[in-house]
Formats: sequence, structure tokens, C-alpha cells
Amino acid sequence: MSGQNQFSLMRERRFLPFFCTQFLGAFNDNVYKNALVIMLAFHAATLTTLNSGTLVNLCAGLFILPFFLFSATAGQLADKYEKSRIIRYVKLLEIVIMVIGAAGFLNKNLTLLIGALFLMGLHSTIFGPVKYSILPQHLKVEELVGGNGLVESGTFLAILIGTVLGGVLIAQENSAMLVSVTVIAIACAGYLTSRAVPSAPPAAPDLKINWNPFTETWANLQFTRQNRTVFLSVLGISWFWFYGATLLAQFPNYCKDVLGGDEHVATVMLTTFSIGVGAGSLLCERLSGHKVEIGLVPFGSIGLTLFALDLYFASPTAVTEHMGAMQFLAHPANWRILFDLVMIGVFGGFYIVPLYALIQSRAERSHQSRIIAGNNILNALFMVASAIMAVVLLNAGITIPQLFLITALLNAAVAIYIFSLVPEFLMRFLIWLLVHSIYRLDTSGVENIPEEGPAVLVCNHVSYVDALIIAAACRRPIRFVMYYKNFQIPVLKFIFRTGKTIPIATRKEDPRLLEKAYDDIAAGLIAGDLICIFPEGYMTNTGEMYPFKPGVTQILERTPVPVVPMALRGLWGSFFSRMDGRAMSNLSRIALFKKISLVVAAPVPPQQATPEYLQQRIAVLRGDWK
Repeated sequence: MSGQNQFSLMRERRFLPFFCTQFLGAFNDNVYKNALVIMLAFHAATLTTLNSGTLVNLCAGLFILPFFLFSATAGQLADKYEKSRIIRYVKLLEIVIMVIGAAGFLNKNLTLLIGALFLMGLHSTIFGPVKYSILPQHLKVEELVGGNGLVESGTFLAILIGTVLGGVLIAQENSAMLVSVTVIAIACAGYLTSRAVPSAPPAAPDLKINWNPFTETWANLQFTRQNRTVFLSVLGISWFWFYGATLLAQFPNYCKDVLGGDEHVATVMLTTFSIGVGAGSLLCERLSGHKVEIGLVPFGSIGLTLFALDLYFASPTAVTEHMGAMQFLAHPANWRILFDLVMIGVFGGFYIVPLYALIQSRAERSHQSRIIAGNNILNALFMVASAIMAVVLLNAGITIPQLFLITALLNAAVAIYIFSLVPEFLMRFLIWLLVHSIYRLDTSGVENIPEEGPAVLVCNHVSYVDALIIAAACRRPIRFVMYYKNFQIPVLKFIFRTGKTIPIATRKEDPRLLEKAYDDIAAGLIAGDLICIFPEGYMTNTGEMYPFKPGVTQILERTPVPVVPMALRGLWGSFFSRMDGRAMSNLSRIALFKKISLVVAAPVPPQQATPEYLQQRIAVLRGDWK
């Protein structure tokens, strides 16, 4: 997507029909669900002897029940069969479901209404694994974050508009007819857009379906755990839904009992939050540089904690007068609350989009849909746990603002736990922070770095952060070969160890470490890794390149692989370079958003990659900009 952004996907058939289909599905879900919930809240007595509170909670439970019962089966179907066909069948099912729901509204038949709600949960259960596993088949790796950002922002927009429209329609005099016609029309529109979704071949056509949801769910979770990063990403996503469900479920009572607002104020709050999630989801593509940047996940988690904490402190201690939306907005103090909500949404987008993209890019293709199905089950479990926690704490006398405080502190604890288990998240965050604060990185030719398979990357050595800049620009993980004493530098030491950096020394200093480094390099290349070396052997203190050492020749003699020449430009004279003496000693050299560049040339065959040729090539790439 070089030179483009994610919105260019909206002009392409490989994405637009799918986006419209999933948008209309989420939209219809919420039109129907909110119309039903409001009708039950105000007119339950005309339908049943059960009270409205019991009915509303029953509806929530019935909608989520299919995720537990059928997610495992849905994941297998999505892996075994062609996905666009599954989508069309699901959309036909939606039309049937909406006809049943319409009959329930028109005849005031509670059984039909509740049955249709359960079937809509089934519809979402089957569609979920297809929704996320079809994207990697139609999008390039560099488009995954942008595509997921569009899907997430579209989903929250659909939820918002559907919720509002459902409430508006059910409040009209001829509400039953209006709701019935609307949901059937949206379902038909969804089927029409689904017919344009391009084919997505099955990932595991020979898969034998296990119809036992319990054993299959357990098998999926066990398989997901084999890839630790993917499994913890699934847990991270599930935690987000715990966090989000806890906050969203409190909005009506928080609005009424704490802020003194009416239902229009609650709509303003939901709108603000949804806009935030949409904006954060869309910003991910720009902030990540068209790659799966998991460094945004800790950034998102920090924001989720800080703004939930501020929401607690911003909440009034005494209920004010009953207010409408305009009165609410007239109070300056309430703008702080709305700002907290929009920022929780923004940082929620930063948190969730890279995690979905990470699962799509790293999960084994043959099991991708089943892993996403397992993710949906865990999401549902975490949302149920969220409801139980909220009920227990509120019944124990905890106020809603105090519940926000507890949720914020729990989020911080969960983040610390996950990032301690997978330091790669925190490492990538530190790298991301570096190239979005001190530096402004431009790249050219990064597509020359192979998307898969082994290669040796060679680059000039200008500063202590050269490796971090290169890692930030590359979509694939890179193992760097680095002078062993640099491992003692605070912060950098953590990053190097987490990135499986290979320490190296001169033969005079430590011959055994030198030989081990060559062994580790060979093993990494055989395993298909990218290995990056700085052939000068040490960092420049003149701004000019030193003669390349013969280490690259020894590496290629043992493991012949392509060599990718690269040049860093603009780092000489920065805080981390050795201009005028020691690096990192002159604070005046810290210049925020200093422009730097990484230029990458086409791979060189191993037989041509002599130290002299590579140095000449990199000198041309660097030019006069040191």
C-alpha cells in the first residue's frame, strides 16, 4: 500500500463488498436488539408475567449463548469450506431470522422475538471466524492493520447507528411495522452485497468436522497455546472486551444516577465512545507505518488505564439536576468526561486492531478460523465475567465511578502481566516511541527486504539506535549481530535480549563468543530468519564509513543467502551518535522529530556480496546525507 492509505481499499472489490456485508450485519443486529430491549423494558407486562429487568438480562444471555455452543463448529466450517459461500448462506439465514423477528413484532409474540434474538446470536457466531480469517486471504500483510482498522471502526459505527435507529423506530406509533420492514430490508441488502465478495479458498478442505463443541473448543485452545504470542494476543483481545463491556454496561445508570442526565445524554456518551474507537482504529494504519505494529498495544493499554482513572476523578460526587443533552453539554466539567470517553475509545482502537492483525499474520493458516472461533468463545466468557464482577461489586456498595477505578487498576495489572510474559510487545513499544518522538523516519525500498525466507541485511553503523530504527522500518522480526558490550546499555539491553540479538566479540577479546556468534547466525539463517550485521565492526566517530570487515564473507561461505544492502541517513550528529565525543552525553543534540531515512537496495546474490562491493553499494545509497 505504498503511497496509499486504508481508504483506498474501499474502492476495491476484494474488500468493499465484504466491508459492506459485515457493516450491515452489525447494523441489523443492533437495530433489532435495541428495539426489542426497549420494547421489553417499557411493555413487558403486555407480553409476559416476567418483569422487564429479568427479560432484558435473559435477552443478553440468549444472544451470547450461541458463542459458547457453536463457535467451535463455526471455526471448523470456515476452515473447511470456501468462505464467500459461507457468507452468502449466513446472509440468507439472516433474512429468515428477520422474517421470524418481524412476525414476533407484528403479532407481539415473545417466543418468536426471543427465538429470533437467539438465532441472530447464531448468525454472529458463524460469521465471526469468517470475518477475521478472510481478511488475510484478500489483503497483503501491509494492508492488514488498515483493513482491520476499517472493519473495527465500521463495526462500532454500525453498532452506534443501529442502536440509535432501533430506539427511534420502536418509539414511533406504528413501531412494529417500521422495525419489521427495516430489519428485513437491511438483511436483504446484506445478502446482495455478499454476492460480490470474492472467493476465498478453504484453508483445510480435508478437515473432518468434530461436532462436539466442548472437545473441539478444548482442542482449539490447546492448539492456540502452542504459539505463545498468538495465545496471549487472544487473551489480550478478550480482556479488552471485559474492559469495554464493564464500561459500556454502566453508561445508562452512570448517566442517570451519577451525571443526572436523561436517555439523550446516554446516547451522547455512546456516540462519543464509538467515535473514539473508530478514530483510534483508523489511526492505527498511519501510526503503524503499514505494518503489524504491536508496539501500539502497550500504548493503547496505557491510555485505557489513564483515561479510565481520570473518568473516576472527573465524575461528580453529587447528582445534579435532571438534564437533557444540551444542558449536559453546557456544563464545562462534563466536557472532561466526554474527553475521557473519546480517548478511551481512541486508545481502545490502538489496543485492539494490532492484536487482531497479529493473530491473522502469525496464526497457522490451516487453523486460523478455528483460532478466531476460540477467541470468540473466550471473548464471551470474559464478557460474562465482566457482568458478574459488576453485579457483585455494585451489590456490595461500590459506586459506578469506583467500578471505573477498579477496572482501570485491573487493566494496568493485566497489561503488566501480559507484557512480562511476552516482552516483544514492550520492546516494540519502545522502538515505536523512539521513531515517533525523537525521530521522523522516512523509508525507501523496504519492499526489497524479503517477506519470507533467510537473508542477511547489511547497513552502515552511525549510532546506538541504528538497530532500533531498522527494526521499526521492517515488517518482519530481525535478529541483529551486535558488539557484546552494547548489551550493558540500560533499556537497549532489554530490547536486544528480547529481540534475540546475537552478541559478538573480536577474536582477540573472546574467541569462543565469536565462534558461537557465527554458529547462531548460521542456525538463524537455516531457520529462515533475517540477520542484520554492521560490517564496519564498530560505530563511526567521524561520520564516514570504516572499511567493511570480512565477517559477511564467512557468514555467506557457511550459509549462502541473499544480502540486502541498506543505508541509514541523518543520524550523524544526533544524541545517539559519536559526533564530538561520547554518544548520549550532550542533551542539546536531542531534537524532537528529527528527520532521518533508511534506504534499502535490491538483494545481492551471495556470490557477488563481497565486503568491497557492499561498501560501495551502501555508500551510493547513503549519498552525502550522513
